[in-house]
Amino acid sequence: MGCSFSGLNGLYDAVNGGGDVWINENRFKIIRQLGEGGFAYVFLVKEVLSDPGISKKFKDPSHISDDGTYAMKKVLIQNSEQLEMVREEIRVSSLFSHPNLLPLLDHAIISVKVAQDQSLKHEAYLLFPVHLDGTLLDNAKTMNAKKEFFSSSDVLQIFRQLCAGLKHMHSLDPPYAHNDVKPGNVLLTHRKGQPPLAILMDFGSARPARRQIRSRSEALQLQEWAAEHVSAPFRAPELWDCPSQCDIDERTDIWSLGCTLYAIMYGVSPFEYALGESGGSLQLAIVNAQIKWPTGPKPPYPEGLHQFVTWMLQPQATVRPRIDDIVIHVDKLMSKFSH
Repeated sequence: MGCSFSGLNGLYDAVNGGGDVWINENRFKIIRQLGEGGFAYVFLVKEVLSDPGISKKFKDPSHISDDGTYAMKKVLIQNSEQLEMVREEIRVSSLFSHPNLLPLLDHAIISVKVAQDQSLKHEAYLLFPVHLDGTLLDNAKTMNAKKEFFSSSDVLQIFRQLCAGLKHMHSLDPPYAHNDVKPGNVLLTHRKGQPPLAILMDFGSARPARRQIRSRSEALQLQEWAAEHVSAPFRAPELWDCPSQCDIDERTDIWSLGCTLYAIMYGVSPFEYALGESGGSLQLAIVNAQIKWPTGPKPPYPEGLHQFVTWMLQPQATVRPRIDDIVIHVDKLMSKFSH
């Protein structure tokens, strides 16, 4: 791993007192917390400029922040399994380089003595570019409250960018699946006079996409893994009910992508309605691909977009399209519906 880390003030004091954190030889001042989930916290940080500065480490000059601010994810690591997962996330993140995938700019893993029992725990610090307009999920909540919708043109532009990022992952040798494509993992940045910039993030669940399942126990193992790592409303049918003899591939992501396109339009997964129905089952709705479209006198989107979603949400993975087919189709739709 080879991560050094020096001069760390306890981050808790640092957060409250606006102290400094070191990631390798670069120093950052914590400005505020942006979010949290599980054992991870995300902070807005600003580089305390030193020579040569963090930007000297970047291969891509577009990653340099104009004002020295970045997003820093802090992960509290309780055991060796979590440590392995963070190391894997760092390894996998370094495989990708694409404008629609969030780049990991720097990282460090340190050992911390826990005062009470003198045992050693670990903390990881991951540095990313900052996108302050929030995720697609944040934007959907705001728009829902105002009864606003993205235009068909913006829906397709946002979706096209996600496809580009995923295509990069699916084109690697071996192909990688993101495994958790959903609105909460898509950062949006609003741009004047242009469609929003969409960036896929969080590679904690990304794995080589192709797996051969040859026994009941392998099938159950995959289901268990998916239950922990793949968000339920966006999880493909084969990850809910995996046959004992099958080949899993990157088309699990295509299912999640179809759910995400629906969510760009309507703010939720096409199957979340099942959670609100008495006796409703999310798993059944997904396995049977029972999509519910919002009803209204005037649907805000053309039928072509609905058909596109349905094409991706085929319960049989073997007949589901691949990312290259999706890109061709979205480009056709864009020339038809973009003004």
